[in-house]
Amino acid sequence: MLLYQKIKDDILNNRLPVGRPLRQVELSDRYGVSRIPVRDALLQLKAEGWLVPHGKAGHIIPDLNWQEAEDLYLMRVDLEPRLFSYAFEHIQADDIGRAKATLALLDNARLTLLEKGELNWAFHKILYFPANRPTLYKTVCSLNQQASRYLGFQYGPMNYKDHSQKEHAVLLELIESGDHSSALSLLKKHIKDAGQLLVSHLKSTN
Repeated sequence: MLLYQKIKDDILNNRLPVGRPLRQVELSDRYGVSRIPVRDALLQLKAEGWLVPHGKAGHIIPDLNWQEAEDLYLMRVDLEPRLFSYAFEHIQADDIGRAKATLALLDNARLTLLEKGELNWAFHKILYFPANRPTLYKTVCSLNQQASRYLGFQYGPMNYKDHSQKEHAVLLELIESGDHSSALSLLKKHIKDAGQLLVSHLKSTN
């Protein structure tokens, strides 16, 4: 596991403190590496929305925030179905095969929260990439990098994985049958329902 993934995993599992400045020297000691890879990992995590600036050169882990979660799912529900619609007629049999293999991996009970979130995005990415719309694809990738901290939360404390997996399987069936309209509707519902549930949960715990 790469250093920035180890830090992500510790964030998801509350092994690093929310709201307290992360010091390079402390992280260097914690992970047994020099300060250079720590600095690079922190910059990448900041770019992906996992950390926010603090002070002159520091970073902190932000709280899970219902407004941020709402903004992310609203943007996703607008952009991902559009990208998926462009991709639909270009999805090939081996794309379906890779998507099914990814779903099978997601059923492994030993996965970490980080791995669950990454595999969830890997599934969707397989279905979006054939669109050949690089600018839109890059934007959707960025949104999902920011949302992955919340997706890991959904697959953990909210125990949403089984429901999500069932919808993933139905989505593949609709693609295989060529039912563009139903597949598009299901994807919109899939993103919207999960997002609304997460926002409601975060509001109730604040």
